[in-house]
Amino acid sequence: MLRITDDILIDENELQWDFVRASGPGGQHVNKVSTAVVLRFDAGASPSIDTRTKNRLRQIAGRKLTGDGQLVIRASRFRSQAQNRQDAIERLRHLIQRAAARPKPRRKTRPSRASVERRLATKQHRGKIKRLRGKVRS
Repeated sequence: MLRITDDILIDENELQWDFVRASGPGGQHVNKVSTAVVLRFDAGASPSIDTRTKNRLRQIAGRKLTGDGQLVIRASRFRSQAQNRQDAIERLRHLIQRAAARPKPRRKTRPSRASVERRLATKQHRGKIKRLRGKVRS
């Protein structure tokens, strides 16, 4: 079981792993060994995640989420398959944790009366300075 939060536990069977060849530096090693990891998680059909979290995940994930609800994470930062696998799990965990967190509701605020008066006084002062820049009368 993969613990995401206190409420969300994902079964290892829900994760699908593919190992592919990584691009980038590595010499002959990169041509012989499949170190890059592609993690697929069917978020849309997962019983571990509630509907509210799935909806937020849809907004947050962007291009990582396919049309049928599959979350695809590609990890190829490290040269070893084990490290890339751990990196993919951490990125999945972070993404789902962000989706599970309730966004803080925005409360409307108004500027104080004193700050409005200061702003208007400054504007009047600047306007007066500009008016005094007029043509010199002889």
